[in-house]
Amino acid sequence: MSIVIFGLMRLAPGNIVDILFGSAGYVNEADKQLIMQELGIDRPIWVQYLHWLRDIVSGEMGKSYRYDLPAWQIIKPLIPVTVELAVISTVIAVCLGVPAGVISAVRQDTALDYGLRLLSLAGLSMPSFWLGMVIILTLVAWIGWIPPVTYVPVTENLPIHLVQFLLPGLAVGYRSSALIMRITRSTVLEVLREDYIRTAWAKGQSGRVVIWRHALGNAFLPIVTVIGIEFAFLIGGLVVTETVFNLPGVARFLVQAILWRDYPIVQNLVMFIAIVVILSNLLVDLLYGWLDPRVRFAG
Repeated sequence: MSIVIFGLMRLAPGNIVDILFGSAGYVNEADKQLIMQELGIDRPIWVQYLHWLRDIVSGEMGKSYRYDLPAWQIIKPLIPVTVELAVISTVIAVCLGVPAGVISAVRQDTALDYGLRLLSLAGLSMPSFWLGMVIILTLVAWIGWIPPVTYVPVTENLPIHLVQFLLPGLAVGYRSSALIMRITRSTVLEVLREDYIRTAWAKGQSGRVVIWRHALGNAFLPIVTVIGIEFAFLIGGLVVTETVFNLPGVARFLVQAILWRDYPIVQNLVMFIAIVVILSNLLVDLLYGWLDPRVRFAG
């Protein structure tokens, strides 16, 4: 993964020195070469890659080309913002998607089922950033209030901080809940046709036990997989949403760093996203054994 991240960034035309001199409208090759030498981007690609790996192993992340500050000093305050938004969005998505999917499966081919499927289709069709803009405009038009345009830390004002994250969390969570709802519906419908479900009904067990314990319990593995994938996607896929709500998160800053070819920032941010994806998949695999004993016995 580190090789892919490092190589793809170097395939992009130009570097920060070209951008700086291009914006200034003046090119002095001697000065340009001097800055490239100072930043270390004049060395062979493999030397730069090994230098980056050495920094990672030693606990350092290099220095930002644009800000002339340690990369970790810039990245550190961005991570909690994106992780908090991703967690809130995932919780909202699960709370909306799983119950809606179960109800839709139990009430198959009824008006309620069609209504929930229509809502899920709308959630999949509408971009979360567009829905976020609609939420902001609705608040302005109906109650004459707009969310704070600057980020408010939790230590300064907890209610305003929660509002800042709940609004984009609802916009992003609704879209994710639509996918979770459809997966839940299809897997629960498949499980409801199994013999042991008919046996549970025949034994006279209550509908709540049959549906929420037996059916959903055995249908939860694909749902957990989707939840893990969605959470990993949210860590690096909230660029426009963070921009709309003016949140200083990882995804929004990553785009700015790419435009400036700030290699240390981009490499470390993308590496962080890759690690989150890998750990999310690992956590999902570990949850399989806890949710379904058959997975442990098969191992």
